[in-house]
Amino acid sequence: MPATYNLPLILAACLSAVAALLHVCIVFGGPAWYRFFGAGERMASGAAAGHWYPPIVTLLIACVLGIWAAYALSGAGVLRPLPLLAFVLPAITAVYLVRGLAALALFVFDRRRLTAFWVWSSTICFGFGIVHLLGLVQVWDRL
Repeated sequence: MPATYNLPLILAACLSAVAALLHVCIVFGGPAWYRFFGAGERMASGAAAGHWYPPIVTLLIACVLGIWAAYALSGAGVLRPLPLLAFVLPAITAVYLVRGLAALALFVFDRRRLTAFWVWSSTICFGFGIVHLLGLVQVWDRL
């Protein structure tokens, strides 16, 4: 019997993996990349000055996103079940969806802080969350 994989979760894994790779590229791209991708002047200035904080934080985010990609592949049936899959996969989905609502929260409560970065990053995170949710709903009964 051929294996059947969950396509939305495979797509979700690809999205998280691309985001992880992009974060690694930002470290190597330096201050201009931190600025372009909206990390803020503090991170860009820190990277320009050679401080350890910006690359460490950015690489930690990349690692988390890479782990999330592995969990999505595990939920999709591509990888063996990872520990706590039934807890971690919904938690990842929730984090993406809640982060995706950040721009809406800023719009309602603090419009002065609502920047293009918040709108774009929130939209992207919400989209990632929806893809995760579609896949999660399809595999929920076998987690």
